[in-house]
Amino acid sequence: MISMTDPAGLRTADDDDLLPPPGWAPGRPVAPGTRAAWGFAALAAVLVAGRLWVAPAVDGRALHAWTTIFVAICVQALPFLVFGVMLSAAITAFVPAAFWKRVLPSRPGAAVPVAGAMGAVLPGCECASVPVAGGLMARGVAPAAALTFLLAAPAINPVVLVATAVAFPGNPEMVVGRFAASLLVAVLAGWTWLLVGRGDWIRVPSRPEAAGAGRWEAFRQAMRHDIMHAGGFLVVGGAAAATINVAIPAGWVDGVADAGWLSVLVLALLAVLMSICSEADAFVAASLSQFSPTARLAFLVVGPMVDLKLVALQAGFFGRRFAVRFVPLTFALAVAVSVLVGGVLL
Repeated sequence: MISMTDPAGLRTADDDDLLPPPGWAPGRPVAPGTRAAWGFAALAAVLVAGRLWVAPAVDGRALHAWTTIFVAICVQALPFLVFGVMLSAAITAFVPAAFWKRVLPSRPGAAVPVAGAMGAVLPGCECASVPVAGGLMARGVAPAAALTFLLAAPAINPVVLVATAVAFPGNPEMVVGRFAASLLVAVLAGWTWLLVGRGDWIRVPSRPEAAGAGRWEAFRQAMRHDIMHAGGFLVVGGAAAATINVAIPAGWVDGVADAGWLSVLVLALLAVLMSICSEADAFVAASLSQFSPTARLAFLVVGPMVDLKLVALQAGFFGRRFAVRFVPLTFALAVAVSVLVGGVLL
């Protein structure tokens, strides 16, 4: 029997049994502690399954090679990532937004090549360029210009060009070809994104607010935010690259060295999978002497712009919707421009 309210309008005890409690709501979000517990349980299940079924099939030498490559990638990239995070935090804390309005043209189409040229004066690898580009966007720079800088900086800076000249002695055409092709790809990618990119495809990184804090406190908070955000994606990308390096037999690569267009695509994909830092990739390219100069140029152009750790960092900073569109665009432009420039110069 359902009880009615009393004359004063107060509910009786029977009503409390029928009505949901005040804090009840369908679809209430799971508490963070519960999500963490389920995540830990899933991780434990994966580890147990791996110990039972995967570990017996893993060769000890392959595991050692995987560990060596993974640690090498992370150790190689971490200093440059920290450098990029520091520079990004410094841009956020110490450089006023009005500075970029004075340095870059007001029209985004004209700002794209200027941003590409700025990449020639900043030493650093692709890991550093992602947080710097995010910092530029956070300060009001047009995404197309910031993305152009992201692609150009690790490919045409002085350190990379000097390393390329040392790796290819007596072959200045390779240095010129790398510079010209990389800058052209960066500018074309920026212009393409300006024309067809949509605002909801890219997540402009936000900066932690430091209300009432000084510039050094803002610098500290921005740096902590970026290093925690980017470090995990670097580890994910390094693990994926190490797995690919161990899983692909070397004979597969050597078998297509004389296959024309296929050899170019193979070295381009190899650059993506190996994820070598741009300061060191020229020496790897020089060692691939069985491939044509154009194929090796593609390796040098694609690597600093599209590799596994860079894709992971881009997805983490700018969102997966951005990465699934920008990465294929960059890869296609890098391969096409490498073939064009290689045919002219090499």
